[in-house]
Amino acid sequence: MKRVAIYGLGSIGRLIAKELLKREHEIVAVVDIDPNKVGKDVGVLLGLEEELGVKVTNDPNVLKEVKPQVTLHATGSYLDKVFDQLLYIIDSGSHVISTCETLAYPYYRYPELAKLLDEKSREHGVVVLGSGVNPGFIFDTLLILLTAVCSRVDRISAKRIIDVSKRRWQFIKKVGVGLSQEEFYEKLKKGMIAGHVGYAESIMLLADSLGIKLSKIKEDQKLILAKETVKTCNIQVEKGRVIGIHGTGIGYTKDREFIRLELVAYLGAKDYEEITIEGEPDMHWVNEVGIHGDKATAAIMTNLVKSIEKLKPGLRTMKDLVLVSFKV
Repeated sequence: MKRVAIYGLGSIGRLIAKELLKREHEIVAVVDIDPNKVGKDVGVLLGLEEELGVKVTNDPNVLKEVKPQVTLHATGSYLDKVFDQLLYIIDSGSHVISTCETLAYPYYRYPELAKLLDEKSREHGVVVLGSGVNPGFIFDTLLILLTAVCSRVDRISAKRIIDVSKRRWQFIKKVGVGLSQEEFYEKLKKGMIAGHVGYAESIMLLADSLGIKLSKIKEDQKLILAKETVKTCNIQVEKGRVIGIHGTGIGYTKDREFIRLELVAYLGAKDYEEITIEGEPDMHWVNEVGIHGDKATAAIMTNLVKSIEKLKPGLRTMKDLVLVSFKV
C-alpha cells in the first residue's frame, strides 16, 4: 500500500481514485481548482457510501504537508501548461506519474523544460514519468515489447479505432463532435480543442528504444463528417457536421516511412486495434474488442505506482520500464 495524492480530479482523476482504493492504496490528498469540488470530501465526490476524510483543496502546498510517496497527475495535455504543477509535486518530494501526453517523450517538443524537470527531480531524489494508454501503451510501449522477438525491423504500423460515444465527455469535445468544419478548425487554431495529442511522442519513444534515428516526423488530423444524421447514446449529430477524426503520425528514416500510427475516432465506430511489424519475423497483432482508453488509463496509472520505484531518480519514459526490445 502506498500513500498517494491525486492532482486533478476530473473524469480520469476520479477513475484513478477509485482504482487506487480498489488496490487498497491510501489517498492522502487531492488537488483541484474546480470551485464545485474544493472543500468537499473525496468519498462524496466519488459517490462512495462513506466519506474518506480527505477534502479537495486548490492549494498544492498540501503535498508538502502530507508527503505522499507518489502523486498521480491528470490535468492537461501540454507540458508547458502543467510545468509549474509538476514542480510543486517534485518540491514536495513525491514521485510523479502524469497523464500529460507530451510528457511521454518531452524531449521532442519541450527539450528545455525536459532538462529542467530532470534536474529538479534528480535534486529531490524522485522520478517523473509521463504515461497512459495513448501515448504510454498502445502506440509505443506495446510496440516496443512486440519487437523483442525480432532480429530485424523494417517497418512498424499501428492502427487504433475508437467508438467516441463510449468515452468521457471531455474526449468527445476534444475531437470536435457536433461542430461544423469551420468551428472545428477555428477551435483547433485557438487551442480550445486538440484532437489527439501525442503521435510524435509515441513515435520518438519507439524510435529511441529501437535505436532508430528518424529524419522527420509528420502529424496530421482530418475530420470525419456525418454522411447522415447520427444518433448514438445521448448524442445526435446532423449530416455534414463532425463525428470524429482520422489522425496519423509518420516517422521517416531518410525518405522512407518507418513508423506509421493511425487513430480513427468517431461516433459508432467498432473498437479495434491492429499492429503490423515487417521484418524478421513478420508479425500481425489484432485486438478485436479494443481497449477502453479511460478505464485502461486509470489501470495503467495505478499499476505504475509500485513500478516507479524501480527507476532511478530523474525524468524517465516508459522505455525505461520495458525489459527488452529489438535494438539496431
